[in-house]
Amino acid sequence: MEEIYSHVANLGFPIAVSVYLLVRIEGKLENLSSSIHELSKVIASLK
Repeated sequence: MEEIYSHVANLGFPIAVSVYLLVRIEGKLENLSSSIHELSKVIASLK
């Protein structure tokens, strides 16, 4: 039983942190993509 707890502690925590960071970064990437798209439109309208 202690071995199972050890594996959960060694694998579960990094997995949880990775999922949390991916969820947070996803929103920021969407905002960045939207900003780049808007910038492309503005640059195209200047030509």
